[in-house]
Amino acid sequence: MDWLQALVLGIVQGLTEFLPVSSSGHLQIFGALFDVDAGDNLTFAVVVHAATVCSTIVVFWPELAALFRGCCRSWHGEEMNYVWKIALSMIPVAIVGLFFKERVEELFSSGLVLVGSMLLVTAVLLAFACRARSMGRRIRYLDAFIIGLAQACAVFPGLSRSGATIATGLLLKIKRESVARFSFLMVLVPILGEALLDLLKGEFSASASGIPVVALLAGFAGAFVSGVFACRWMIDLVKRGRLIWFAAYCVLVGVLSIVLG
Repeated sequence: MDWLQALVLGIVQGLTEFLPVSSSGHLQIFGALFDVDAGDNLTFAVVVHAATVCSTIVVFWPELAALFRGCCRSWHGEEMNYVWKIALSMIPVAIVGLFFKERVEELFSSGLVLVGSMLLVTAVLLAFACRARSMGRRIRYLDAFIIGLAQACAVFPGLSRSGATIATGLLLKIKRESVARFSFLMVLVPILGEALLDLLKGEFSASASGIPVVALLAGFAGAFVSGVFACRWMIDLVKRGRLIWFAAYCVLVGVLSIVLG
């Protein structure tokens, strides 16, 4: 993988991590086009995921700072309740990561047919979410757990994590802006936790990855910049309820992936 391929793949990761079109699916598609195993290279995956985490922190820094201050003031306040809801939402994906990680990794070698099929599922979810009318209510603990289940299901390549969680929240009649905010904040700890485990296991290594350091830096930069843009854009799109275009896009790319697969 050269620096230009890494830059393009980083941009793809940053955009599709937040837009409801599946980052894992698009990495497989572009990896096939470039004839590189971007999704299978652990070091590259950790680098671009770390970049999208940094994007989320930059965009939501005021909210994160407010949550931290609120938790320091009181363990029973609204901010602490919100943190507990995020923690509850992470339980399903933590169970999948701890007990089914090898089976999940096997899915990424299933080819483009599975990716295309899951993109079609994403399109259906987004289409239903577009028809859902928001009641403007806040996220309850049960809502947080259900959205967490949707995130756990999104381990399938091609099934968008942001698409699944946001669509689920909208179907639960939660306020649009609250759903987008919760969807992006709930993924911070799982991504950081997985990266930390890989570091502790010694599986993260720039030299062993076979990718030049310059290419890794290009991938990080591309994912970070595009991630900041996509995160802010997605929040605005969810507020306006304009997700149907992404459903149409997922249908188009899903059908093409199945045909090519």
